[in-house]
Amino acid sequence: MSDVEQRPTEPLQPERSLPELVSTMSNDLSVLFRKEVELAKEEVRVEAAKATNMAKLFGGAGGAAYFAVLMLLFAAAWGLSEIVPEGVAFLIVGVVLAIIAAVLAMRGRKQAQSFNPKPEQTIETLQEDAQWLNERRS
Repeated sequence: MSDVEQRPTEPLQPERSLPELVSTMSNDLSVLFRKEVELAKEEVRVEAAKATNMAKLFGGAGGAAYFAVLMLLFAAAWGLSEIVPEGVAFLIVGVVLAIIAAVLAMRGRKQAQSFNPKPEQTIETLQEDAQWLNERRS
């Protein structure tokens, strides 16, 4: 037989009084909740960093795209004015641009709906902690 099987069964901790147990449980809960708050802060920080990076990329892309689109639109309108009157050419280009803007806005809204700043993992672990505490009370 191995050493583990030959040793008599002993409690991991000797008998402790109720105030000691309550104090230990209180300290453990305090540490647990501090850790949960730390986890929530970290999750929010990570999501905020992602949002900041997304905003920077969209801002840079938007600035460059603005000037590119402006030049292309003028070129398209002036090129189209060789075929139709100038006012009609600029109207056609404006309508096409409005359609593109609508499509981009719908795609952006769809992507914004998938953004989740809520700390899901923290909420889940807090619910588990509350369930564990309720089980211990009963």
